[in-house]
Amino acid sequence: MIRSIDLNADMGEGFGPWKLGDDDALLDIVSSANIACGMHAGDWDTMARTMRMAAERGVGIGAHPGFADLQGFGRRRIDMPVASIANLVAYQVGAARGIAAACGARLRHVKLHGALANMAATDETLAQACFEAALKAAPGITIMAMAATAQARAAQELGCPTAFEIFADRSYEDDGTLMDRRRAGAVIHDPDRAADRVLQMLDTGAIITHGGGRIPCRIDTICLHGDTPDALRMAETIAARLTRAGIAIRPFPEAVG
Repeated sequence: MIRSIDLNADMGEGFGPWKLGDDDALLDIVSSANIACGMHAGDWDTMARTMRMAAERGVGIGAHPGFADLQGFGRRRIDMPVASIANLVAYQVGAARGIAAACGARLRHVKLHGALANMAATDETLAQACFEAALKAAPGITIMAMAATAQARAAQELGCPTAFEIFADRSYEDDGTLMDRRRAGAVIHDPDRAADRVLQMLDTGAIITHGGGRIPCRIDTICLHGDTPDALRMAETIAARLTRAGIAIRPFPEAVG
């Protein structure tokens, strides 16, 4: 069993006066924050506020770029040229890097959001274009890639610092991709069940699929979604179970490749 693991959450997904999720409370538990960059959610004020809170707690700050789709929360697939998607990623990573610097903080990683992430999980060319764009906008940044997918292969091909990610609150298909949210059982709401799965995956060094299959992979970070009603209780339960198992929650090393 590993001795430490990164626990990340998507946050900063409010907009203007509308808040989504309890970012303040989550930042007391997680070790990395993936902060929306104003396209699928968030805005400059929300980014700055969330980054300041993360920096105050020593939580690693990441950019969370997605499609320009506020109404669909970035979860609708959009047909765009790969070059345009790469520019969209660079635009958001550059904004996140600038806001972080203005807050006296540093952008540490990038993680694709929603439909864009799912598309890149099956399309290595798209994943590589997104990651190359992010690395050009923020040289030396760590890529947070979905383990055992085209994202992971693209990051390995680039040879860049990479943190391989599994999901606590999502079910997996047999090919290692996430189940469509529209399917029953795709989103896991029971914190104890999520914690059981996380510990099993860490213990076996493999993704556990919805059908019970195992896909061996390296695991550097665990994600939970900050926009769900169960997010805080999920984070508290997983953190407690990890601690009881002797696993510390710490940001992933930036030198991982």
